[in-house]
Amino acid sequence: MQKTEYTRPVTIAYVGGGSLNWATKLMGDLAQDGTVPATVRLYDLDHASAQRNARIGARYAARNATGAPVTYTAEKTLDAALTGADIVIISILPGSFEDMANDIAIPERYGIRQSVGDTVGPGGFVRAMRAIPMIAEIGRAIARHCPEAYVCNLTNPMSVLTGTLYAVFPEIRAWGSCHEVIKTRKIMAYLANRQAGEVLYGYRDAKVNVLGINHFTFVDRATVAGLDMMPAYLAFARAQHATGWRESPLDPANEHDRYFTDSFRVKFDLSLRFGIAAAAGDRHLVEFLPQSWYLDDHAAWKFGLTPVEFRMRERKEKVDYADALDQGAELPPARASDEAIVEQIKALLGGPEHVSNVNLPNHGQLAGFSTGTIVETNARFSALGIQPVVAGRLPRAVELITRPHADRQDALVAAILSDDVDALLPLFVSDPLVAALPQEKAARLFRDMVSATRHRLPETLIRAGDAA
Repeated sequence: MQKTEYTRPVTIAYVGGGSLNWATKLMGDLAQDGTVPATVRLYDLDHASAQRNARIGARYAARNATGAPVTYTAEKTLDAALTGADIVIISILPGSFEDMANDIAIPERYGIRQSVGDTVGPGGFVRAMRAIPMIAEIGRAIARHCPEAYVCNLTNPMSVLTGTLYAVFPEIRAWGSCHEVIKTRKIMAYLANRQAGEVLYGYRDAKVNVLGINHFTFVDRATVAGLDMMPAYLAFARAQHATGWRESPLDPANEHDRYFTDSFRVKFDLSLRFGIAAAAGDRHLVEFLPQSWYLDDHAAWKFGLTPVEFRMRERKEKVDYADALDQGAELPPARASDEAIVEQIKALLGGPEHVSNVNLPNHGQLAGFSTGTIVETNARFSALGIQPVVAGRLPRAVELITRPHADRQDALVAAILSDDVDALLPLFVSDPLVAALPQEKAARLFRDMVSATRHRLPETLIRAGDAA
């Protein structure tokens, strides 16, 4: 049956269009939805990977012959991809996996453990030093070539990079999209199904009020079918606190499962500690806190320290799989992913309104945080644009942990964009994972990390490391 198209044809510029993860999810979601007529321009520094994805995208589009037409092109320049675009999606890797390996390994030599290393802590900080100049260039290009476009940032560190887009182009219509809160929505649906005695609900039926900053998010209100789920959640957290909980049993032979699927033990512990549901994944939450809380005993808390060697092996597997798809291997089954981007785009173009948690400048939606700071709350997507939903205020104890991170992120963006190199070392050593080191040792760590990634940095940031 022909699906009803309710949007005008839309041009999507995908920056990082050689992506092995997000780009193919978009292709699948557009094909599965079938109502958005689109031209998707893929741009990547690795043009061959964008060309490969354009061919794969054409296969997805052909499979959905009864839906809205979607075409894919590989563009050689950023300007060509952006000119006249209606939607821009940014999904880039700031550096390489070898750079990420240094972000993890060098702090480990100084006694600092990191479970992800892409948002806060020493790894997140140095990743931001690489990424902010890249995103600033993209933001300025958007201002020149498609200033009215809606811009979705998928790249970490999300708060810092979404803030960079607004810093270089204050009128930009951008948001940062993160799927971490889905984990908590899934458990709310699970608890509602358990109460009902049958499977009636999925995570999309779980409505949650989100407060915090990216990867350190919390939920203070949750409903499923109008039923308040917070009492059930906190009771479940108490009951499962000692053992944790997984949506499905752990497969020890599956490395991805072992490294990426957490047990909710950290979330449950924080929820019981503060009386509010911790919503992000355990591996992200722990990096915002002193190492002694969870990272020193990560095995007991049942979350993994994701080794970059595994990411490299997984990337090779993804490249091999993408090459196989390019050569005609069977496409994955047509089913919607957990990502909200297509629903967000449809709403902005005149489809049904959509509400989801996103990262936006604070204009009162999160009390207790500075105006303009990138915070994560719900927002309403519609033909009127992106309107943040007032979330309220975090409990005081959580705010005291969260606010310094948010302020540090603001200051880091400002320092890099203004070439204030003297501010970088004080910001670096003020992070909770670094602050435990003696000052001289922390400065040495900063020098070592900047030196290891100097081939990715502008000269001013290299000087910051040399002067530390």
